[in-house]
Amino acid sequence: MGKKYIGYAGTYTRKSSKGIYRFTLDIETGTLSHVEVAAEVGSPTYLSISEDNRNLYAVAQQDQMGGVHAYEADRETGSLKFINKQLTEGTPPCHLQVHNNKLVTGNYHKGEVELLHVKGQGGVELASSIHHEGNGPHERQEKSHVHFSGATPDGKYVVVCDLGTDELATYQIENNKLEHVHTLKVKPGSGPRHITFHPDGKTAYLMTELSSEVIVLDYDSEQGRFTEKQTIRAIPEDFTETNDASAIHISSDGRFVYTGNRGHNSIALFRVDEASKELTFVEHTSTGGDWPRDFTLDPSEQFVIASNQHTGNLVLFARDVETGKLTNTGSTVDVPEVVCVKFLGE
Repeated sequence: MGKKYIGYAGTYTRKSSKGIYRFTLDIETGTLSHVEVAAEVGSPTYLSISEDNRNLYAVAQQDQMGGVHAYEADRETGSLKFINKQLTEGTPPCHLQVHNNKLVTGNYHKGEVELLHVKGQGGVELASSIHHEGNGPHERQEKSHVHFSGATPDGKYVVVCDLGTDELATYQIENNKLEHVHTLKVKPGSGPRHITFHPDGKTAYLMTELSSEVIVLDYDSEQGRFTEKQTIRAIPEDFTETNDASAIHISSDGRFVYTGNRGHNSIALFRVDEASKELTFVEHTSTGGDWPRDFTLDPSEQFVIASNQHTGNLVLFARDVETGKLTNTGSTVDVPEVVCVKFLGE
């Protein structure tokens, strides 16, 4: 599409949303446009696109069942063709990620991680699941709440963030099952939510939802272990209202880390030290809406798109690749109950 990229927005369907929405980002004009329903499905709150850009996977809910829908994505038009689904009794996952023909999901309400095989043309089949047990001191930590599950950059492990138990757990896949390798216990009541890795493959950045902090971690790929090296706040010291930190992403050059704040309604920018990989706070940018559940860098990394759930809008920011700073372009489109955004790549 030249200077245009196809994006997909995952949503809740509690009110007016129909499912997965498709839109266009024009990086020459710096505008978002052409929002339309790409697939009708119940609460596809999180999406993942395969490395070859051929398939899209979505969290899905159908009556009292929850799980995953698999689609074939047309790289020219962005249209989605349903392939198959894998649903089980109970609430749907809140996160999923596909990597090397394996798909893992994290289920907040069940405290569960599922491993699925990607078959043939991109369909999915359940292989195994594990349940977490435990709790924490915060009122929202009455039990395990798995909020993220995804592959480490080297593909050797699956890493799981458990908001309910303040744990970061590492697993390896053996005989189609997840086998426990290591668990890092972080500050009680912090609530690990999402994690992202530095391109060097040796450093990770863990976002905590309840304490609104970023924990910088050394990652030992030989043993699948994490150790803490720095903790830094993602919201101002004098902000006393409720804030639930959300997403965390890093630029592909490894120079800047961005985090989302629901309540403060901002994206925090951090500069990465080239030697230590530790973070220095730079600034906050308003997301132009309420409750930024997620945000993402576009494939060119010239822009960042914030998804504000409560105001139901996507807001486009120009990104200075030298300073990392964001500027609101004024381009915004309505997407009801929006949660996350993913793009078809180059």
